[in-house]
Amino acid sequence: MNALQQLHQLGQSIWYDNVERGLIESGEMAKLISQGVRGVTSNPTIFEKAILGGHHYDEAIAEAVRKNFTLDELYDDLVFHDILAVAKLLRPVYDESKGEDGYVSLEVSPRLAQDQEGTVKEALRLWRALQQPNLMIKVPATDAGIGAVQELIREGVNVNVTLIFGLHQYAQVLEAYIRGLEARHQAGQSLHVASVASFFVSRVDTHVDHQLQEKGNQELQGKAAVANAQLAYQHFMKVSQSDRWKKLSDAGAQPQRPLWASTSTKNPSYSPLLYVETLVGPQTVNTVPPVTLEHILKAEQFSRTVDADVSNAEKTVHDLRAIGLDLEEVGKVLLREGLDSFSKSFTTLWDALQKRIDEAKK
Repeated sequence: MNALQQLHQLGQSIWYDNVERGLIESGEMAKLISQGVRGVTSNPTIFEKAILGGHHYDEAIAEAVRKNFTLDELYDDLVFHDILAVAKLLRPVYDESKGEDGYVSLEVSPRLAQDQEGTVKEALRLWRALQQPNLMIKVPATDAGIGAVQELIREGVNVNVTLIFGLHQYAQVLEAYIRGLEARHQAGQSLHVASVASFFVSRVDTHVDHQLQEKGNQELQGKAAVANAQLAYQHFMKVSQSDRWKKLSDAGAQPQRPLWASTSTKNPSYSPLLYVETLVGPQTVNTVPPVTLEHILKAEQFSRTVDADVSNAEKTVHDLRAIGLDLEEVGKVLLREGLDSFSKSFTTLWDALQKRIDEAKK
């Protein structure tokens, strides 16, 4: 039994935070899935690096240009090809797990982050264009995005809610999922719809550690992110045990599992598996980049940790607040930064593809 299989026995699914055509064509993605990777996630930054960082897409871009594709059509052609290929590779996992795992995620344009109606419209377009039961549409957890999540769940669209940093924000996301399911249930519709809540981890420590350093506090460095995530898990468990959820569960609904995102270690003085080893537990997902996956595969032993010391997590958050660091306020800053980062990646990719089209027309 390798580490991925061991984690799955403990209730945690490892997803791979990377999509790139070279991985698909070389067979490397299929190999990772055979080793125990149970899902794949993408975002605008991943696609920007994949499409612009090598030559795997050159032929497809040239062919699309010859066909006089518009910029929108070119982007869809490149991205849909990869998403469909990964969905096919993951379909056996989806079938075997009865829809718990085996998903590939595709994000709506970050330009729509503050546009609820636009997000719903674009998410439905992607969902209907790709027509894969193991597709998840990624929607950022802005106020507009959270409203869109409820609508999309009601429509039966699988949703990966992304860029969650704070506990209040997370509670709103989970509430939107439940309300969407309740609307379906009331309408007599199937509750066979899936969702994960992508709770970001390492970026919290990066931000908080910088502020702690300025305050001369070393004791709390490297603790905020894990404590924040562990308390989010406590909220998930509380809701999962409620009568309200039991009614939906009895009708066939599956939980919106917490998905730990941004789990690569940014500080080289921390363990490369800090945000994996401390967040292992039932009904969770951890989506990891290539380097972190390599470290996981080399690990020997994991144990349930996500709820092993809740009182210490609560104390950490209390101590941070006592010195003027409110993780809810930190989360708001990180949400804005995350949206800006994805928007810049999307714009960079968009501009580069437009340039390729313009050059071909000369």
